Amino acid sequence: MTEHVPATAGAEADARRRQRREGNTLLAAMLTNGPNELIDFVLPLWAGAAIGLSATEVGVLLAVEMVLSMVFRPVSGVLADTFERRYVAAAGAALYGVSAAGYALAQNAPVAYAAAAVGGVGGALLWVSVRAIISERLSEDSAVFPRLLSSQETGAWVAFIAGLTLIGLIDYTGVFLACAAACAAAAVLLLVSPRRPGPPRTGAEGAEGAEGETAEGTAAAGLGAVGRRLRPMLLAVVLTMTAESAVSLLLLLHLQRGFDLEVGEIAFVFLPGAIAMSVAAEHLHRYVVRFGRSRVLMAASVSSAGFAVGLAWAPNPFVIAGLWILSGLAWAAVIPIGQAVIAEASGEQAGRGMGVYESARLLGALTGSLAAGVLYDSADWTAACLVAAVPLLAGAVVVPRAVRRLGVADVPPPAPEPPGRPEKQQVSAAADGASGAESRAETDTRTAATKREPRRKENQREEKRKQKTPRQIRRELGLHGALFAVAQLVLLVAGLSWMKDLLTGDFGELLLSGGREQDSSVTGLLYGAGRLWTFILIADALWQGGKLLVLALRRPSPESPSRPSGD
Repeated sequence: MTEHVPATAGAEADARRRQRREGNTLLAAMLTNGPNELIDFVLPLWAGAAIGLSATEVGVLLAVEMVLSMVFRPVSGVLADTFERRYVAAAGAALYGVSAAGYALAQNAPVAYAAAAVGGVGGALLWVSVRAIISERLSEDSAVFPRLLSSQETGAWVAFIAGLTLIGLIDYTGVFLACAAACAAAAVLLLVSPRRPGPPRTGAEGAEGAEGETAEGTAAAGLGAVGRRLRPMLLAVVLTMTAESAVSLLLLLHLQRGFDLEVGEIAFVFLPGAIAMSVAAEHLHRYVVRFGRSRVLMAASVSSAGFAVGLAWAPNPFVIAGLWILSGLAWAAVIPIGQAVIAEASGEQAGRGMGVYESARLLGALTGSLAAGVLYDSADWTAACLVAAVPLLAGAVVVPRAVRRLGVADVPPPAPEPPGRPEKQQVSAAADGASGAESRAETDTRTAATKREPRRKENQREEKRKQKTPRQIRRELGLHGALFAVAQLVLLVAGLSWMKDLLTGDFGELLLSGGREQDSSVTGLLYGAGRLWTFILIADALWQGGKLLVLALRRPSPESPSRPSGD
């Protein structure tokens, strides 16, 4: 009995270190993905306006980063399995920062090309290693990849709002330097993260481990074996990414040429979908646990195809923004499932698995971009959308079948009970034989009860897992309030704040009406969205406040210490 206590304490300390490692990695992903998405969006504009590159040279600039990133992804996977992953990821974040600073200082094409090359290598090192780190807790918590996607997309839309609002004040140079600073902060976060405790599960990590001594030839052979094992999923990823990239570029061209929107207005059309992805990823994972990966993937593919078909007859940018939410929700389900099954199928070589998976995604994106240009020039808008919808609809069959061929479980396991719960301690004690005959009898009774009512027990555990503690509710409500405040500040700077009009004008009239006269431009959409978000936040505060009140009433009194509290 005396030996069991320190072992349990050590396991709990390792669990806390793993959670802190994951938390730092998620924050680093948020800090780097925002600059990454923003730079990809403004780079063509900057290249033409600041250093005078032609359209062909701009295409070469973008191709340099994408091709290098695609080529270095598998190499990054080998490095992530060979060395300490946080160091590889930190090196990638640092190279991202150097690339952004290079754009800020570039005065000619060669420097811009060099910055693009550094950014391509940095992105390969960063994202493969980040996903490998996140996969380390996949067996403990199947929602780790939805959290990663949520962090990435939150960083993306916050960076878009801030960057496009401030670009008129600080110019492209200031935006690039701000992106470099964010990447530097992410590199520091990764460096100060804890080492991965315990023996490796999904990756042979650490310079001190056996994998750290693997020869270069063996590593290359392992990469080929992983690629062959994942081939069904990789082919499905290339197909779906080709179609999705084609649809995205077709939409971009249509908004620019069909509706004559400016770059900032186009960005705000894409913004609702990005917000939907950041908010919905973790919530959609509950449906994955409930209905299985195959069904959710089929539904998401049908949703993406419906989005492409809907674009063919969308009358204005407002409808397109709403349809883009549909696509964002589909991707919020598909991307975490794809990353999770790759990590599970790769086993101890998760870095290599993520490397070839990311290369397949980039290959699909490159192919889709080329196909979109041909479609837009050779077919009318309706036909182009319908052609792009065909492979998306085919994904409803191809992608679930690819997942099944990998041999992974269709239904991911729910997260286990947190360590330290009395019930879990009793089960552990019984399994170790520490409690003698009484513990064995208790275990036999529990086993018999589980056999009699397995479904009821599983449902109870699932419901208990889904319930949020008061601390989680307060943290979530605080995050919603902070995001609302940032958005309202941006709207205030842009002169589109309904809250300002409400406080400085006729309160009653503005509260009941839509405020200022609405037009059909994106500025009118943003003004109305700020008003709608205000009411949504109030409703959210009331709902979450009601939950806190109910939990406070249920909280046991100090005279009943045996019942655990909800916080």
